[in-house]
Amino acid sequence: MIQSFADWLVYGIFGLDSAAKIGQAVNFFFYDSLKILILLFLISAVMGVINAYFPIDRLRNFLQSHKFYGLDYLLASLFGAITPFCSCSSIPLFIGFVKGGIPLGVTFSFLILSPLVNEVAVAMFLGTFGVKVTAIYVLSGILLGTIGGISLGHFRLERFLSPWVVQLQQQSIAETQGWIADNTSFWKRLPDILKDSWGIVRGVLIYVLIGISIGAAIHGFVPEGFFSGALGSGKWWTVPLAVVLAVPMYSNAAGIIPLVEAFVQKGVALGTAISFMMAVVGLSLPEATMLKKVMTWKLIGIFFGTVTLFIILSGWFFNIILH
Repeated sequence: MIQSFADWLVYGIFGLDSAAKIGQAVNFFFYDSLKILILLFLISAVMGVINAYFPIDRLRNFLQSHKFYGLDYLLASLFGAITPFCSCSSIPLFIGFVKGGIPLGVTFSFLILSPLVNEVAVAMFLGTFGVKVTAIYVLSGILLGTIGGISLGHFRLERFLSPWVVQLQQQSIAETQGWIADNTSFWKRLPDILKDSWGIVRGVLIYVLIGISIGAAIHGFVPEGFFSGALGSGKWWTVPLAVVLAVPMYSNAAGIIPLVEAFVQKGVALGTAISFMMAVVGLSLPEATMLKKVMTWKLIGIFFGTVTLFIILSGWFFNIILH
């Protein structure tokens, strides 16, 4: 429905050509803006209901006080794998987790894997590259999310969250304790929950619009041949180069897999092409812009640096075993 509305607005009302770069960029902007803002509002509302009726502080304390030996990170990664979100669409749920006080490393496992592996990406990988490559990609993606979350969680990075999200956490705990203490009905609580949800949307609105504007410009105007020409030599340095070139881009897995196939057909090593895809869907300038509302630049740098390192290692691994 959102895509149909964006098509009607951009191509019908605005009269832009669907085959023109500007038309595709504007369509991308309206579609992704509406999708992410609606997702953010709905997920914030759901998290508000959960905070009102379930003791999220007990869940947080339980996760922090027990040893799970990485199982909690693995479960967060698997949850990310079954959510069909791109990197920017994953952020609303990430904000909900952080607001609820879930350990940051666990939420990072979700944020890393959610855009990388989902049912659409798996289906397209199967049809394009076969069972072996798909299995290696999915397993390495889950491993990347789990180990990346554990690594980031080890450094206790909560101190680098933005004051805005820290305030949300404190407000969430206070509201939960207050609502547990009384017996107010759900329908009386709902207006306050929706009001808080709209406040979260309003707080990140400018970051979302700026981020998607960057993504739309790149989506519409960066030529495909530029990347395949730079990555075709098969040298060791093409994997880190692929990651560096991919970060400014923005797409979901379904949108980038056909490009990966074109790269491979033009002689780009499969591991290099897959590392490019991972960086496009898992790291992007629009994502960094949106995360700025939740994290300090230092934390964003640590997150991007860690995931970049793991993607490069994955690309080299793919090139070795799939050569």
